[in-house]
Amino acid sequence: MKNFIFSSTILVPKFKITKPQSQIRDYLQEICSLLIRLLIQSIRRPSFVITGILQPLLWLIIFGALFQNAPISMFTPLNEYKYFISAGIIVFTVFTSALNAGLPIIFDREFGFLNRLLITPLSSRYSILISSSCNIILISSIQVALIMCSCYQIGYCLVNVKNLYLVIITLLLLSFSITNLSIMLAFQVPGHVELLACILIINLPLLFSSTALAPLIFMPSWLQIIASINPLSYAIETIRYAYLYKEWKINTTIMETVWGPIKLIDIVFILIFIYLISFIYIKKLISNKFEE
Repeated sequence: MKNFIFSSTILVPKFKITKPQSQIRDYLQEICSLLIRLLIQSIRRPSFVITGILQPLLWLIIFGALFQNAPISMFTPLNEYKYFISAGIIVFTVFTSALNAGLPIIFDREFGFLNRLLITPLSSRYSILISSSCNIILISSIQVALIMCSCYQIGYCLVNVKNLYLVIITLLLLSFSITNLSIMLAFQVPGHVELLACILIINLPLLFSSTALAPLIFMPSWLQIIASINPLSYAIETIRYAYLYKEWKINTTIMETVWGPIKLIDIVFILIFIYLISFIYIKKLISNKFEE
């Protein structure tokens, strides 16, 4: 009996381990570390950033010259086509960068780095998603800032400084939404070849089926229906409105579609809805494939 210690304490397994109070600090540290790694990759491969700047500028100059005599003033408040297309090119820049957000993840998956990352004791695996989104936001911001400055210098952009924050919010919402969709594809497709194929299929058709290059009234009826549900059209028309008018309200009508008028609050709700749906889907996808 001397070799036994009697105690009334009963050991019960703890099914849910609570994390320490420094979880937020660790979470932010993980995001910063992963973000720095992605930024170093971008610095070592500057062609991605440079191409993202040169391609929209070429589109802007070539299409602006090609359709400079188009009677755009008959259907929009803008009197020249170059002012009309500038908003579309800015949105196209953000859209293209966000659409490529899944490429670093899928390359990490193919080279085995993602598996190493997933077995590390991370505070949350969602830091991978957040860091990728922040990386795309930073790159897109640099690209858009340089494009807007270039457009302003050559007279292709009507920037209303008072409404600049409306432009920034619209681009951020669009970028977060498309980034989530790209990351979702990266977890679904088997390799980078399939992801690049999806990007090529999505990229230009979404651009040409929006109001980036032509107003809604120029399009045939079937294309008007597609453009009216295209989220790129909502972002483009919001930026055009911010260029033209100094004042706006949350219930201001931004564009007229085949479904009726679309207000600013509707556009914000649609972009947030796309972001939330894609984020919830990615969260389930990560939880099912890589249970924490």
